[in-house]
This record gives sequence, structure tokens and C-alpha cells, in this order.
Amino acid sequence: MTNARLRGRARVVDTALRALSHLSLPALHRLGNAAAWLTERLGREEWHVARVNADLCFPDWSQDARRQLARSALRENARGLVELAAAWQWSVPRVLGLIESVEGAEVVDEALAEGRGLLVIAPHHGAWEVLQMWLAQRVRLNALYRPPRWKELEALLNRGRSRSGAVFWPARPSGIRALFKALKAGEAVGVLPDQSPPGEGVFAPFFGRPAKTMTLFGKLAERTNAPVVIGWAERLERGRGYRLHWRRVTEPVGDPDPEVAATALNREIERVVEARPAQYQWTYRRFSRRPAGWANPYERTSEG
Repeated sequence: MTNARLRGRARVVDTALRALSHLSLPALHRLGNAAAWLTERLGREEWHVARVNADLCFPDWSQDARRQLARSALRENARGLVELAAAWQWSVPRVLGLIESVEGAEVVDEALAEGRGLLVIAPHHGAWEVLQMWLAQRVRLNALYRPPRWKELEALLNRGRSRSGAVFWPARPSGIRALFKALKAGEAVGVLPDQSPPGEGVFAPFFGRPAKTMTLFGKLAERTNAPVVIGWAERLERGRGYRLHWRRVTEPVGDPDPEVAATALNREIERVVEARPAQYQWTYRRFSRRPAGWANPYERTSEG
């Protein structure tokens, strides 16, 4: 695809978000519901992946319960996409005004008071864009990002996310060095650690299945001894806004053994997911990278 066509697509995305930003949050979520319904009816890839993940991670549930989880996850995923129009276009005070309550805000304040920086586990669960926006008002927040496949979208993504005041670094050695420097300066570092890293990582159980898991978070925790918290923004029904949740991490996510640290990291994420399973990003191919000899669980069969 030519650069001109890619730039054209980026402009279309930007224009669409600007247009959608005129809608209320309930209206945006209704639009997301309709998009999810269409995705299921057309048998799109997201529907297939969500069903596979539900079957892999909740084998003890009934088939009807697993299908309902996949269906609900489609709706939540679509709501999350369209609500970017609000998160990236509305004023920061207006977005923060959608937060109904914050459970565990004192956990963040107490950790920051220790003066050793703050490490934040932010799973792909609920409205993570709203989560980082809230945190960035309390402390200088740093995070890595993986440049999108459409390079022309990079400026759009960075402009939308950095409106909160957070600083986003590309996932390169220079960006990783910036995170260590930020923690040393007493700042916060947020990591979305639940996607398969293309490079360094280890296999650790996630809902009983081996999932390639980053080792970077464990290194940050071990080498800096920064306090670690986990947070997520629960998306409330009928577009009523969000409820934020914060909790101090107790698992050994900074263990010197990378497998022990990765296993602990995944356990912490599992606890968050179990609170509202449908709001996790089950449309992502979490188990696409797998140990040698393991079959690809997402490969379509004649039935699927």
C-alpha cells in the first residue's frame, strides 16, 4: 500500500473520531453494541478469537456461558474503540468527569509517598485510556508504546494519548532507558504487560495456558525496587461512566527468576480479569506465540 493511501486512511480515522466526538458516551456505547452485533453476524476474526480464548481460559464453564462471554467481550471491545472519540477529542476535565468513583486512590498516594517511583500494571481491561488520564493528573506518567503497523497513525495515537500529560516512549532501547530514569526520578511508569512480546519473553501460565509474557516488567521491578500497583477502569453500563480500581501488588513480580516474575505478573492480571471477565480484551490472540510443538489454537477448522 502506498504512503499516500496510508496517509489517507489515517485522515479517515482522524475525521471519524472527530465526528463521533459529538456523540454522548451512551450514544457511543450504543454504536459499539451495534458494531459488535454486526461483527458476530458476519463471523469476523474478532468473534472467532474471542470464542477460542473463552474456550481456552474457561474450560469448566458451560458452552453457553463461554459463548456469552465472547459475545459480551465483543461489545466491550467495540465500546472501547468508539469511546476513543471521547478520550482523544474531549477536554481532559470532561473525560475525568465521567469517573463515578475511584476505589483505592490512597494506594497510589501511599506508594508515591515512598519516594521510589511507581510501577503500574495496567492490563488491557476496561477503559485503560481513562485510567492513564486520571493517573497522569497526579504524577508524571511514562509509558512505552509499540509503533503501529500503519506508521501514518503514530502521530494520531501519540497526540490522543499524550493529551493527559503522560509521556509515551517508543518500545526501543532508548525508551526502556527512559523508563528506568523516570523511576529513579520518582515518576510513574505504566506498562500494559499482557500482550505477547515479539522479542524477549518467557512462557508463563495465564488462565492455565502457556502465554509468552514480557520480562521487562520484572526487570523494572527488580532493579528499581519501586512499589507496584495494579489498576483498571471499569466501564459502567448504559454509558454511566467509569469506576477506577487500584490495588497494591503482593505477588513477586520483581523476582530475579524471569519465569517466577512472569507467573506472578499473570496471576495479578487474572485477579483483575476475574472481577469483570467480559471487559478483558479477549479479541486479542494472547496465545498466538506458543511453545515448540504446540498447535495454533486460532487456526480455523471447518466448523469454526
